[in-house]
Amino acid sequence: MSILNTKTKTLTAALLLAVPISVYAADQRETEQTAGSSIQAAAAAPVKTAAVGAAASPAGVSPVDSLKGGYEVAASKLKVPWSIQFAGETVYITQRGGGIVEVKNGKQTVQEVRTKKKLRVVGEAGLTGFVLDPKFSKNKYAYIYHAYEEKGEALNRIVKVKLVNGVWREQKELLSGIPGGRIHEGGRLAIGPDGMLYSTAGDTNRRELSQDLSSPGGKVLRMTTSGKVPADNPFKNSYVYAYGLRNSQGLAWTPDGTLYASDHGPSGAPIPGGGTDLTGLDEINVIKRGANYGWPKVQGTETAPGLTAPVYVAGDRAIAPSGIAAAPDNKVLVATLAGQSLKLFDPKTRTMTDVLTGEGRIRDVALHGGKIYVLTNNTSGGSPGADDDRLLILK
Repeated sequence: MSILNTKTKTLTAALLLAVPISVYAADQRETEQTAGSSIQAAAAAPVKTAAVGAAASPAGVSPVDSLKGGYEVAASKLKVPWSIQFAGETVYITQRGGGIVEVKNGKQTVQEVRTKKKLRVVGEAGLTGFVLDPKFSKNKYAYIYHAYEEKGEALNRIVKVKLVNGVWREQKELLSGIPGGRIHEGGRLAIGPDGMLYSTAGDTNRRELSQDLSSPGGKVLRMTTSGKVPADNPFKNSYVYAYGLRNSQGLAWTPDGTLYASDHGPSGAPIPGGGTDLTGLDEINVIKRGANYGWPKVQGTETAPGLTAPVYVAGDRAIAPSGIAAAPDNKVLVATLAGQSLKLFDPKTRTMTDVLTGEGRIRDVALHGGKIYVLTNNTSGGSPGADDDRLLILK
């Protein structure tokens, strides 16, 4: 394996830690950045990187348990990366400002994304969610979540694309008109064990949308890969699968079939009509069909009849959880932005422990071939180093 960089950092085996995470040095949330570019991507010259390995962990051993310390850099100089996907030993990474980075055979190349509606890149809005079709190796289809503007209104949509000669071309619009703005865009995509396409959609700082079943904002959405409403969705003729969420950016199913979602808590902002939000209170939720998670009626550990409580609530300092990934032992890896770490959530003890620290903001995490891949996000709201942002493979 050719290695661009190998480095030892603070890597802690999660089994040695059992202290709930509630206090952090930084109380930094998803930071707004205006990048008014309308260019989806410009094809770049390939950049050499580390090769992506596919060796699996020994049977029955969690990748977290077998970590010894350090990491390899599989990709570098990424520009506000957001989602990681794998096709064999090839990695694909979306960049919020446009383009999908292919990491293959030790090289990385930015591939253009051609959509029929121009990409809008403002604040947290841009090209975010991305998931490959289960039959990608044959059909080359994938699904993206991207921001756009129509008649002066900021919106998001979900589009089916196809990789053709190194370019991702729009094939079909599955859902449009998802509320957009500058912040709280949501945008995570995932294919469930049922073969359905799931998406998170943020409240775009319009909290009333989360409880409005006529709006996709503040929800987990569920559809077929052709964009139809499944017959067994909880609300008739609706994509809404769960609601009462604020800014969910992570979806993952553990081996026991449980669907988890991360959600950003309030950030001390003024409340329309008077008052000020609390701070922190980020959540991990078990997503259930038709459930209401309470935002903005309740926050954190508050409860009320008919509402589903989170399985984990952070303290009053934000960790800003983003992408999540399920481990073989039914625990959940959590990428945190303000928390500036990769964490491990244990559903049995309902505690959060550190796995990786010292690399700044972490946007996404994925398990592949028995290894843990981590995507940094220092080029958005952080303090980027010379090689940021990077795709790391933990050792």
